[in-house]
Formats: sequence, structure tokens, C-alpha cells
Amino acid sequence: MTEPTSPSLPEPTAEVLADDHALAAWLAEAAGDRLLAVRREGLEGRELKDAGDAAAQALLAELLGRHRPDDAVLSEEAADDHVRLEADRVWIIDPLDGTREFSEPPRDDWAVHVALWSGGDLVAGAVAQPALGETFRTGHDLTVPPRTSDRPRIAVSRTRPPAFVRALAEELDAELVPMGSAGVKMMSVVRDVTDAYVHAGGQYEWDSAAPVAVARAAGLFTSRVDGSPLVYNQADVSLPDLIVCRPELSEAIVEFVRRHGTD
Repeated sequence: MTEPTSPSLPEPTAEVLADDHALAAWLAEAAGDRLLAVRREGLEGRELKDAGDAAAQALLAELLGRHRPDDAVLSEEAADDHVRLEADRVWIIDPLDGTREFSEPPRDDWAVHVALWSGGDLVAGAVAQPALGETFRTGHDLTVPPRTSDRPRIAVSRTRPPAFVRALAEELDAELVPMGSAGVKMMSVVRDVTDAYVHAGGQYEWDSAAPVAVARAAGLFTSRVDGSPLVYNQADVSLPDLIVCRPELSEAIVEFVRRHGTD
């Protein structure tokens, strides 16, 4: 019986290799292409979830090892050896954000996150939404479209929207818009599908690093829910809460959280 052939590795151009912004986008798209191929294999449920996580992680690890061998990597799907804490450059990746949505074809609200941290902050990032055929990235002009809704729209989990966000929506007379992965929620603000994403209750650095880098590049407001900065490449990778929103909504959202908390 013939063994299945492993997919060949994609190769970046010299221009991509010379630009961290372009490389982040290329990596996210390469992993997205691999995930779409996994989706076509006919797997279902847990098998599809596991195959997607493994395939995207393996590809990104191999490509980063080949093209940025001196950089450290922090990934949801790999053990953290903390070497990154002494590194000058750290790639923070989520090979498949929204595994549940990925396992429910034809849903498109899942993503691939690739971010680069250096010098104490995020310096590049890309979020691919492969099922939409779209990639959002830093390093070039990126602007949020004019707001098209009279009422504010807040992205929330389609399965477990937090109670405090419901109360926030009532205060702002906002509409709640359910959707999948964290990255998709943040990119929904960039796309003018929503106006804010407010979360508390548990996330990690890889859940938000790339989307936050893109949101900042687009001119959006980003912070912890108390208004303090989002800080990455920490020993404790828990980063449990955040706000990504249009700047004109930031003061009202932070003030609401300060008054009411997130319980």
C-alpha cells in the first residue's frame, strides 16, 4: 500500500522574506490553505478539530524554523519552554483560532493568527480568515470603513455571551452580534461588521496578539477592560480580558467596566 504523500511546503518570495509584515501574512495564509485542505478530507467532529490543529501547527513550526530560525515562538499548540522570555523576537501564533467553527463546515468564522513581538511590544501581525479568502495585516495602509450602523454593535460569543456585555449593550443601546473565534470578533470591528469587542473571562496571548496588532494598525482602540495596556510575551501567558473598539466608544466602555465590573 502506498503511503500518502505529505503536502509540499510553500515557498515565500524574497520580498516576503525581507518584510516581517508580509511574512506574517504569508504564514497565516499558508496555514489557512493547509486548513482548507484538511477540511476537504471528509473528517468530522473531534477528528477534524484535531487534524486541523495538528496540521496548522506543524506547518507554521516548520516554516518559522526554516525562515526565522533565530526567533522564538509561542504557540497555543506547542509546549512553552520560556526561552522566548530572553529572546529579542518572538512569534506569537494561534494556528487555528475557532476550532469549533472550523469543524462545522461551511462556517467561515475561524482564523489563523500570526504576530511578531519585539522590543517590548507587538511589531507585526496578520489574521487570515481562510474560508472568506481574506487576510488582514499590518505594514500597509489599513483603515476601518466608515460606520454604517446608527446603533453600536458589539461582537459576542455565539455560545456564551457574558452577562456584563449584555448590561453594557443595554447602557449603550447597542446590538449584540454573535460570532465565532476571538480573531474573527476583533476583525469584525476592522471590517465594520461590529463596532466593539469586549471580553472578560479567559484568553491567552495567542488569542489576541495578531488581531490586536492589526486593530492597532487600523486605528482602533485596544486595552484591557480596565483601560490598561495589553502586554505580551509575559511569563504567565494568560491575558483574560480586552477591549477592541472604535475610538469614540472607548471612554464609555472603560467607564462602564470601572463602575460595574465584569462579574
